[in-house]
Amino acid sequence: MHDDGFEGILRFGHSPDPDDAFMFHGFAVGGVHVELPGRDPGHPRRWRVEHLLEDIQSLNERALVGELEITAISAHAYPFVASRYWVMRTGVSMGDGYGPLVVTTKPATLASLRGAQIAVPGMMTTAILALRLFLPEFQPIPVRFDEIPEAVRTGKADAGILIHEGQLTYEADGLVKVADLGVLWKERTGLPLPLGLDVVRRDLGPELATACSTALRRSIEYARAHADAAMAYALEYGRGLTTELGERFVGMYVNDWTLDMGETGRRALVTLLDAAADVGLAPRVEELTLY
Repeated sequence: MHDDGFEGILRFGHSPDPDDAFMFHGFAVGGVHVELPGRDPGHPRRWRVEHLLEDIQSLNERALVGELEITAISAHAYPFVASRYWVMRTGVSMGDGYGPLVVTTKPATLASLRGAQIAVPGMMTTAILALRLFLPEFQPIPVRFDEIPEAVRTGKADAGILIHEGQLTYEADGLVKVADLGVLWKERTGLPLPLGLDVVRRDLGPELATACSTALRRSIEYARAHADAAMAYALEYGRGLTTELGERFVGMYVNDWTLDMGETGRRALVTLLDAAADVGLAPRVEELTLY
């Protein structure tokens, strides 16, 4: 045990965007801890949670070497880190009939972008996987997610895939929607599109992994119960979002799926991972265990 009374430190990586910030509000203000029963009733064993905020592609790369105990990753990245991490049933970002947007500066069709240079927010993101499932042939140009609108607008790329709040602000940036990948996925499968996951490192063991998932759920529930304060905290990461757009964005990606993906969410994730493996875009995950 550390001198401060905590059993240890758990580093938790997440994206600097409003939906993740909203989810972690309970942790951030000390309203929630990761804990297990102690020897004495009423005195649980607790772990201190430290936050690491980085863009999702950077978190994907950290997960490849198992650097963080708990981290957000792209669903696309999971097959590459499955030997190190379990998927948490809590914390998933699902696009239920909506998702990453393909945008250009003038009206186009997805088919017309065959062979085009398309700005993507990272080579392991679910956004690029989803696009490849519907447009197999294009030239990806990795660009930090918040710089993609500028890359498209200035002609550095023919098109771009927008994630996070860019999905709501693209029109103000003078861009035109070509396709919503979440809509295309729902039409093809009837399922929501799993975009981001939270994963917990296997070496923590099942008991502590379950406690981490339970704590994250409690942090989300805490944020919902203190919605005004949680939204104000979340908007600090909104890059200019108005309160109205911030609430809309958080509502899109912090919902009942996020509390527990359930059997339908698990089926959606398995369907996506199988689709990626079928076309050689990721190793096959033989068994998906949720904690």
